[in-house]
Order: sequence, then structure tokens, then C-alpha cells
Amino acid sequence: MPALPSSSPAACYRFVVESADEAARLIREKLGADARVLSVRAVGESGWRGWLGKSRLEVIAQVPAPEPPADEPRDSATTPPADSAPLADSDPFARRNGFAHTTPRTQPSQLRLPELLRRSGFSDVLINRLATTPAWEGMAERPLHQSLVHVADELRRQAAARQACVLPDRTAFFGPAGVGRTTALCKWLATDVFRRKRSGRVVQVEFDRPNPAEQLAVFCEALGLSYEHYPISLAATTPGFIYLDLPALSLRGPADNTALAGFLAKESIEGRVLVLNAAYDSATLRAAYAAGRGLGATHLVFTHLDELTHWGKLWDYLLDDYLQPLFLATGPSLTGDCEEDVHGALLRHTLPGA
Repeated sequence: MPALPSSSPAACYRFVVESADEAARLIREKLGADARVLSVRAVGESGWRGWLGKSRLEVIAQVPAPEPPADEPRDSATTPPADSAPLADSDPFARRNGFAHTTPRTQPSQLRLPELLRRSGFSDVLINRLATTPAWEGMAERPLHQSLVHVADELRRQAAARQACVLPDRTAFFGPAGVGRTTALCKWLATDVFRRKRSGRVVQVEFDRPNPAEQLAVFCEALGLSYEHYPISLAATTPGFIYLDLPALSLRGPADNTALAGFLAKESIEGRVLVLNAAYDSATLRAAYAAGRGLGATHLVFTHLDELTHWGKLWDYLLDDYLQPLFLATGPSLTGDCEEDVHGALLRHTLPGA
């Protein structure tokens, strides 16, 4: 990283490191004692490191803008009008990302872009990540609509960079109570049968907690699929898929999901689809996502998108390096309302026209 000139504005820098200790050392050495960490997240590895479950840390840090000398003169091009508040005071995002010294001509555009992203549900963590990418460079000189196009292109690039993970033939669908887990399974079954011309078995699982799913039995009969109750042999005696409908996931603690984890391990279930209600509040959504990852989830489905006003909060999960987005459930129908172009749909709802 090049040395920072004394006149540089506040800026964000991205590090990908092996450990928190390495991040702290690099930040001290490269950015100095005044730098502060804005966000930290784990990123998956590709190649053999990924197969071994290795991951690294993405750290975004910021260097504050230096204070100008008290006696330094300012010309009219850098001095804001007396009746307007400095941009850094009016917008926390601008204060964090170095737009405090932009000219009055560029202030409205810079003020609107982060605010527009927030109103679409984008988290501050995601905005800070975007601010470290080439897409953000020169944003002060662009009109707002051009800035949105560059942000959309960067989101497409990050989505395309994800390594695809095909859904295995032996796959379990699970999630907290009330998320529409069984409905989501029905949507996927209809897509597999009608669009992909596939066939297979559906198994309903109950062990330490009930899992009523009368509609699933009727739906499988209508599709001509074999519907069975566990315990039953899950050996692949016939070609095609084996999809399992599991009992509800508990959010109270890992110990409450011991039976669920034991079943997945015992039966060697490779595909594990975590189903979440997109209308959950942010704290509940994070807790459910963490619980699903703790059970080895491989894929992700969001339901109740028809009840969600701001879809932007889903970007944090759909760009995560661990779970592959499978589809979005955009309505209650059992045979439709299934959006498989997940990132495209999210772009249309968060950055329309970009």
C-alpha cells in the first residue's frame, strides 16, 4: 500500500488477512495509530484451501482526514456557503468516507447516493465495502444515475465471482418455525418436476419435535412423487432426488438443535437448504442465519418477499461466501412465485433501471 500524503482525505482501505492479529499489525504499520476498523467478515477460499474449510478475514479500515492548519487560507472553491452545513456534519457516511471537503457542486450527489442506498435497505457494512471498490472511484464527479449504474455493476461482479454450488440429490430443507419451509420445498419440487422433468422421493422427518405437513403429502401425490415418513432407508434405490422436510430449527441455542445436527450427520445429508423469512427483523435474521450455518447449511432460500418493502438488507446474505442462494419465494403459491435469478431480482428491486 502506498504511503498516504499529508493532504489526503479520509479514505477506506481493504485488507484480506489470515487472522485478526495480522490485520491489527498491518493497520498499525500501513495506516498508523489513528486508523479505525469499520467492518470485519470471513471470506471463503477457493481451491484446495476451500476444500479444507479454510477462510480468511476481510477487514475494512479507515484513515481519518488530517486537520488543516488553523492559519491556512481557504479559497471560494473549497469553502462551503455560510448558510449550509458541512457535508461531514450532515451525513455520517460522508464523514466516514472522506467527502467532507468536496465542493458545493458535488455535495448533493454524494449526499443522495448513500442515503438512497440506505433507503433501499443497504447496510452500512455493505456500503463501506462498496466504498473500497473501483466502482466508487470518481463518484463525486458523476451524476447520481451514473453512480447507481456503477454500484449495480459492482454488485453484479461480486455475485458472478461466487463459485456455484449445485444442489445435491440428497438435500434437506430446514429453518425456524413459521418461515414457510414446507411451502418452499413444494415450490422447488414443482420446479424440478415441471421445468427440469426430474423425479424422486420426498421424506418427512420427525424425531424430538413434531413436523406436521399434510399439504406436502397431498402435493407429492398430485406430482406423482413417492412420499415417505422417516425412519426409512435413505439409500438411493431409484434414480432421482431425495428431498427431506425437517422439523423446525430452534434459535435459542445450539443445544436445542442436537437431534437435528445428529440426523444430518448420521444420514450423510450433503445438501442443506436454510429457509428464512425475509421479513424478519435484522437481529432475528442474523441469529437464524448463524444457526443455519452452525448446522452446515449449503444453500439459502428467502420467503415472504411479497411482505418485504426494502429488499436491500438481503445483499449481505446473498453475497456471503458460504451459502449459495437457491431462490426467492415471492408469494404463497405452491407452484409459482419462485424467483431463481436471485441477484437479478434483488437488483431490480433495489436499484431499478441501473
